[in-house]
Amino acid sequence: MKNKFLPMTKKELEELSIKQLDFICVTGDAYVDHPSFGIAIIARVVESLGFNVGVIAAPNITGTADFLELGEPKLGFLITSGNIDSMVSNYTVAKKRRSEDIYLPPNAPLRPDNALIVYCNIIKKLFPKTPIIIGGLEASLRRFGHYDYYSDTVKPSILISSKADILTYGMGEHQITDITTALKNGTPVSEITNIRGCCYLSNVAPDNSIILPSFKEITSDKKKYAISCKLQFENQDHISGKELVEPYDDKFLVQTKPSIPLKTNELDTVYSLSFTRQSHPKYDKVGGIKATREVEFSITHNRGCYGGCNFCSLAFHQGRYVTSRSKDSIVSEAKSFLNDPNFKGYISDVGGPTANFRRSSCDKSDTFGMCKDKKCLAPTPCKNLIVDHTEYLDILRTLREIPGIKKVFIRSGIRFDYVMADKNDEFMKELCKYHISGQLKVAPEHSSDHVLAAMGKPSFKVYEAFLDKFTTINRVLNKKQYLVPYLMSSHPSSTLKDAISLAKYIKKTGHSHQQVQDFYPTPGTVSTCIYYTGIDPFTGTKVHIPSQKEKMVQRALLQYDTPQNKRIVKDALHLNSNMDLNSLSKDSARLSHILENSEDDNNHYQKTKPKKTFTYNISKSKKKTFKK
Repeated sequence: MKNKFLPMTKKELEELSIKQLDFICVTGDAYVDHPSFGIAIIARVVESLGFNVGVIAAPNITGTADFLELGEPKLGFLITSGNIDSMVSNYTVAKKRRSEDIYLPPNAPLRPDNALIVYCNIIKKLFPKTPIIIGGLEASLRRFGHYDYYSDTVKPSILISSKADILTYGMGEHQITDITTALKNGTPVSEITNIRGCCYLSNVAPDNSIILPSFKEITSDKKKYAISCKLQFENQDHISGKELVEPYDDKFLVQTKPSIPLKTNELDTVYSLSFTRQSHPKYDKVGGIKATREVEFSITHNRGCYGGCNFCSLAFHQGRYVTSRSKDSIVSEAKSFLNDPNFKGYISDVGGPTANFRRSSCDKSDTFGMCKDKKCLAPTPCKNLIVDHTEYLDILRTLREIPGIKKVFIRSGIRFDYVMADKNDEFMKELCKYHISGQLKVAPEHSSDHVLAAMGKPSFKVYEAFLDKFTTINRVLNKKQYLVPYLMSSHPSSTLKDAISLAKYIKKTGHSHQQVQDFYPTPGTVSTCIYYTGIDPFTGTKVHIPSQKEKMVQRALLQYDTPQNKRIVKDALHLNSNMDLNSLSKDSARLSHILENSEDDNNHYQKTKPKKTFTYNISKSKKKTFKK
């Protein structure tokens, strides 16, 4: 029997003979019932528990009709802004309004700014007594006081701004199971305070919790902001992490210990739920939802990432501990594609946050948790890191042999440094032979080692070695295939001189300038903390932060032969000659000299000797109470 979508209208409720829903899921995205969409997973998990669930997708906030369409739920609203933070979804790094949102129907109005707050405040007014639970990326990454790039201010926890009752952070299956069950059993939402992976507001700081710098402190003292960031990241492990408390004027924000990652059998169960894997038919007349096209026939085989890139939000959301689905579960999902008339035999991806991770980083992490003071892969692979592609290779080989499947692609990012740490070249050879079609996307990010160190990435030499191996293997296979490197400008610590070095590399290798992205300070990353404070939270050292003007120039330098950028570069560098930026390689010495002697908004920056550690006197909380 064909799977059915969850109800979105009164008519659909009537057809299902549902008088009142138990829970209503609200999302800023269009309704796509596919496991690549977080709200689809949460809705199906709640449904599997025996609850009636409806969906409000991309509601129109100019009125209340969309919010009233399904009536008042018996037990609560489960709200997310969608797969992406709404401010990142709506604005470019230049703070310009985006013209398209691939998670919405074509030509539809963009979701509101701060969508999660907007949706919650509307629903709170309409249904003041109904519990509101928030989750998803926007909730997760903004759960503490945080720097907001668009407004250039530090904002309070989104739990406070949204007026929600509970915030779930990270992957929410365990949390939503426990919360919905508690509400069904009659537990008042204000008393649901013992579930891992959640945040709530309290008049009391729990015993044995770590007290972070207060919201007042992090808004007035950047060093305190950096300290808070350090403590937050040190306590995101499900084994070693402690309960955290962020004080506000009249209350405490309490973050419970991180949720335990789903085990293999639990992940298998989640991905076997009755997803239709399609966007709702209501969008068919406008051509469907663009975001579904690449993922419709993709397979997610893992969760978590111990790569530890400082600009990436994965560590603060999914966590660094990697878990994966069983081979049988993955193969079963692939075989289910054969029953879909739209499937043409091509699996677009077998991946995840990092495609070639299948297990935790080492045996020690299974017992003691992830290390707080070191990364698994950078600057060099840890001696305890277990590097093994055997299981992943076995899965890919099995998928290739299924009758009716013509090609299995790997389009999620692979960690090339992890590949290079593998003494066995089998994975690399089969990757080139079977799983790419002309191009492989990788993310070296920069060519300057000190910038890469600030990013939490390995030396550029590792990428160059990977490129050499990739080229050699393809030559042996007689294949013309290319690496597509993603590069980043103006990350904290990147100077104009570094931008010139990267521009020279782009010129030398002939890479497309469209592969360059400007650093975007998104909530919940170490790099954003560095961008706002100018401090590395783990060492306490000062870091060069490109000004807005310099950000513009760095990007222009990396796209030096784009006509609209030539004037920006020349004006910014006070060039009075007719230097041809297309011949950057031969003029680089002259240009570097000009750069080094040009005025810059960050000339106040002084190099400082690294400190061994960045300490903060952490006191375990005693009972502290704010009166109502």
